[in-house]
Parts: sequence; C-alpha cells; structure tokens
Amino acid sequence: MNAQELRNLETELSEQYEAIKQRGLNLDLTRGKPSTDQLNLSNGLLGDIAQQALADASLRNYGGLLGIPEARKLFSQVIGVKPDETLVGGNSSLTLMYFAAHFAMHLGANGPDTAWIKEDGPIKMLAPVPGYDRHFSVSETLGIELIPVPLLDDGPDMDEIERLVKADPLIKGIWCVPRFSNPTGHVYSDAVVARFAELGNMAGSNFRIFWDNAYAIHFLNEDAPQLANIMDACRKAGTEDSVYIFGSTSKVTFAGAGVAFMGLSENNLAVFSKQLGMTQIGPDKINQLRHVEFFQSYDKLLNHMKLHAELLRPRFDAVLKGLEKGLAGTGAGEWITPQGGYFISFNTLPGLATEVVAMAAEAGVKLTPAGATFPYGKDPENKNIRIAPSVPTVADIEAATDVFVTCVKLATVRQWLKAA
Repeated sequence: MNAQELRNLETELSEQYEAIKQRGLNLDLTRGKPSTDQLNLSNGLLGDIAQQALADASLRNYGGLLGIPEARKLFSQVIGVKPDETLVGGNSSLTLMYFAAHFAMHLGANGPDTAWIKEDGPIKMLAPVPGYDRHFSVSETLGIELIPVPLLDDGPDMDEIERLVKADPLIKGIWCVPRFSNPTGHVYSDAVVARFAELGNMAGSNFRIFWDNAYAIHFLNEDAPQLANIMDACRKAGTEDSVYIFGSTSKVTFAGAGVAFMGLSENNLAVFSKQLGMTQIGPDKINQLRHVEFFQSYDKLLNHMKLHAELLRPRFDAVLKGLEKGLAGTGAGEWITPQGGYFISFNTLPGLATEVVAMAAEAGVKLTPAGATFPYGKDPENKNIRIAPSVPTVADIEAATDVFVTCVKLATVRQWLKAA
C-alpha cells in the first residue's frame, strides 16, 4: 500500500478498535489453566477410597518419601523411566524443580563438595527462548544468571548450546520443555535429544538438564510427534546423572490437587531424596492412591487425555482460524500451529508486542505480558506474545481473537505509516 492507502486503513481500523472498546469485554487468555469442563473429567477422584486407605495403615502415616509403589509404576511411564528411578511427590512439579535447583546450588547435586555456589564465579543456566516464565523465575530467585538460546523448529539451537557449555564450565544447567514447548508447541527432534544426552560429557562438572516434560501426554491430535526418551539416550551416552526429568498431573486431573513426579538416575535419586528428606517426612500418599485408583493403568490415563484433547481442540482451532482469516498474507505477524500443549505462540513485527498487549487490554482482552517468555521479562525484539486459549468458551475465544487481530493490524499499520 502507498501512504494514502495506509492512512485510510489506519482510519478504518481505528474506528473498529474504538467500537470494540465500547463492547465492554472482559476476557482472559493469560494462563494455561484447565477449563471447568476439563476439571470435571476427573471428578471421579472425589469418590470414596476409604476401604483402600484403611487396608494399609502406612498410607495414613509418616514415611514413603519416594511415593507409593503403585504411583511410581504408573507415572514412571509418563516420563519414560523405570519405577525405581521415579520419585512421586506432592501436587507441584514446580516445587520439585525449585528444590532441585536450590539443592544443586547450595547443597550439591552430588554431595556437599559439589554445590554450585562453591564455584569461583557466577553460576549460569541456559534458557531456550521463547520459554516458560516460571523456570526463569526459579533461576532469578536463586541468583543464577540466565543465558538465552534460540528455540528452532526442531528444538533449541544445539550448536550454540554445545559451544557455550564447552567454553564456560560455570554453565551448570539448562531449562527445557521438550514436548509441546511452552509457548511454541515445538517437539524436540530425536537428533536434538541425542545431542542433549551428550552434554554431560562436554559441560563442566555437575551439569544438569532440567527436562520439564510437562506436556508429555497433552496431545491435541493422536498422531502428534513423539519425543525420544532422554533417559535412554543418556544411558547410551553414559550421562544418566546429567538429567532431571519432571512431570505432573496438574493439567491431567485437578490443577491444585494433582500429583508431581520426577525421574532420576540411581545416584541422583539417592542424593536428591536425602536432601528432600530435610523438607518433609513424606508426600500426600492418600492423593497418590486416589490417582492410582482413578486411572488404574497407563492406557486408561492416555484415554483420559483424549477427552482433554476433545475439549481443547476446538479452542485452539478458534484461535488459529481467526489468525488465518484476519492475518494470513498480510505480513503483520507469524504464528505456530501446535500439536499439543496449552499455548499458541505469536510473533508481531519487531517492536510491537508491548503495544499490542496494551491495546488488547484496553479493549477488554488480557494477554500474558509481552516479554514474559524471555529471561528477566525482556524480549530483545519485543515481538513474542503467548496466547492461552484453554479456559474461555469457544465463543469468547473467537471474540478475543477478533480483538487481537484488530490490535495487531492497527499497531502494524501505524508502524508502517511511520516508516512511509
């Protein structure tokens, strides 16, 4: 378009935007939470398990730090490790991640002499970006410097990761969401997983991969790409001690009353469980029993996830159809079509994300703050926006996407006008 055509379009879009503001919308696409319909899929957890709980007094008593055997067997299959390599804890995998980072920093990933804080210099972790803001917050809270690494179509930029860990022994870890990454939805390729397994052979001492497989079974389509088994790859490379694997049922059953679990090598499990034992005597074994009784088998767990997919798929489709209808071919942005997970990642033109998020908020649509998907909340190109469509109704998502598209168009046209 020439300058006059852009001015005419800016006027038209401004009128549309002002009309939207008059509608008084109040829609929230900020966090990846299960909808009430999804929570209702797990209402069977609220059934009576008194008979089972009364049959074994140990379930109601102290102890059992590693979790009940039945839960270790079931959830080990989610994260691809052996039952005796599995720790099942409370309701939060983020708690386990924080403990793992805190223990490695202050108590040592392999005993007191290996504490990261004893190193001569600032401790660092790698952060594939865009990524998960709560991962970054853990490192920031512990005083660990974060180094961003680009996330490519097949996973993080492994050439850059290998270069960095070889050059700097103070890089002690990396955060990962390997299947349906938060927020992009990428699945790490088999080749990338194999290269991750080799990091323990080239990084400094006591390096740890924080493999947060939060969306291991959160597929939208049953033919979604699979993820190679990181523990098997590490065994092949002789680096089993270099990886911590995390998972939970937070978006499988009840988000606030699920079960978290962790996969570790024999050595890591011995060290971590000893350190964890200073914070608790044992987890909520009754809740673990509820989950085991509810699912009974891994196959039934996967069938349960198909029901989640049926509820989530129309919501994702509503966003993707709205983006395609409103923005395809305009040059005003780009997005990724995920096969699972809880988010859609959208990139505006450089410099516009903050403006688009602010405009959408003024029009009644709340989005995750621009920059949240980068360490320290600073997106260097100010372009990435995370969209979380799981909670609103399909009709509300369609309305919110229309608002979002209008904001993207208007911000883009105004940028073009300045450059015209």
